[in-house]
Amino acid sequence: MLAEGQKAINFELMDDYGNNIRLSDFIGKKVVLYFYPKDNTPGCNTEACSFRDVYDDILQAGAVVLGISMDDQNSHRKFRNKFGLPFYLLSDPDHKTAEAYGTWGEKKMYGKAYMGILRSTFVIDETGVVRKVFPKVSPEGHGEEILNTLREL
Repeated sequence: MLAEGQKAINFELMDDYGNNIRLSDFIGKKVVLYFYPKDNTPGCNTEACSFRDVYDDILQAGAVVLGISMDDQNSHRKFRNKFGLPFYLLSDPDHKTAEAYGTWGEKKMYGKAYMGILRSTFVIDETGVVRKVFPKVSPEGHGEEILNTLREL
C-alpha cells in the first residue's frame, strides 16, 4: 500500500458523467481519495453518506473527495442520485489504480476468498504527497474522521 510521505500516483479515470479525471487536475488542493468495494451496498452507502454529510466542511478545508470503485458510470450515476452524493465517483474497471495504490487484494466472505478492492482512504496534500493513510476503513463516521485529519494538516 502506498505509504505516508510518498508521492501519490497520478491516474486518469472516467467519472459518472463521462469526463476523464486525473489526480493531477487537483494540484493545489488537498484530495481525499477513497477506494470502496461496490456502489449501493450497506458499508459503501454508509461511508459515502458520511462523506456527503460533511462535504461542505471538507470543501472549506480546501479539499475535494474522489471515490473509486470498479463499478461502471451507470452504477455510479444511480448511486450518486440515490444518496445525493456531491463528490466525484470514478470507475476503475480493470482495478489498475487500486493495484497501484495497494488497495486491491484478497478478501473473504462466508469463508470464501476472492479478489477485490480493500476499503482504504488516502489524504493527499496540495503538492501531491500522501499525508495520511487509512487502511481497513470502518465506514461509520469515516467522513468526520477525515474532516478532523484535514483540519490537522
